[in-house]
Amino acid sequence: MTKIEVAEAIAERTGMTKRAAADALNAFVDVVGETLARGEKVTVTGFGTFVVRRRAARMGRNPQTGEPLHIPAQNSPAFRAGTGLKDMIR
Repeated sequence: MTKIEVAEAIAERTGMTKRAAADALNAFVDVVGETLARGEKVTVTGFGTFVVRRRAARMGRNPQTGEPLHIPAQNSPAFRAGTGLKDMIR
């Protein structure tokens, strides 16, 4: 399902216009991204939690040449599903 399809589904369920639903979805994505950029977590009760995880530096290999290369440490977004979401898909 694409972002546009999600916005359309939200519009159908809430009676909002497609434009308003797309704006609300974009605002949600922006807020989550900005919050994670500050190193904070976002919890949506019954759905899940968006967090930032630190990935340690490590050694990897170039798949074409097999040459070893250093992969630097970095922050990575992650999602932990909540109980409500887990129950929906069982």
